[in-house]
Amino acid sequence: MAVHDSLLLPVVDEDGAPFWQYAARGELRVQACASAACGELRFPPRPCCPHCGSFDSEWRVMSGHGRLWSYVIPHPPLLPAYAEQAPYNAVVVELVEAPHIRLAGNVVASAEAPLNSVDPARLRIGAPVRAVFCPAGPSGGAPLVRWLLER
Repeated sequence: MAVHDSLLLPVVDEDGAPFWQYAARGELRVQACASAACGELRFPPRPCCPHCGSFDSEWRVMSGHGRLWSYVIPHPPLLPAYAEQAPYNAVVVELVEAPHIRLAGNVVASAEAPLNSVDPARLRIGAPVRAVFCPAGPSGGAPLVRWLLER
């Protein structure tokens, strides 16, 4: 059983459901205002554009490339279910196309690798990363977005 299966993560709500549906297809998409006068990208997803107030939205494909904006190596683990994989990283990634959009996750050696698969000494603020998707486990949960170092 993968760690996220035992924790029942993520919690999918109505506004964010499309994000997870696209992730299940291996696509990183971000909600955008569909108003021709605005078009701003936004995350987390919400029903109304915070820039112009429009309720029209669409989901735009992102390249999946980003940079480490911040990270932490939690000691002890943030949640007991992660104890076996400690030490591991928890990161915040800013997307190349939209640096104001930041996604949380983990840097791993491959999509299905354990959370502790990357030496913490390799992590640096600004390091280029790309998105990969950890497949949903046996419980049928949504796949998680994880990150691979590009260098």
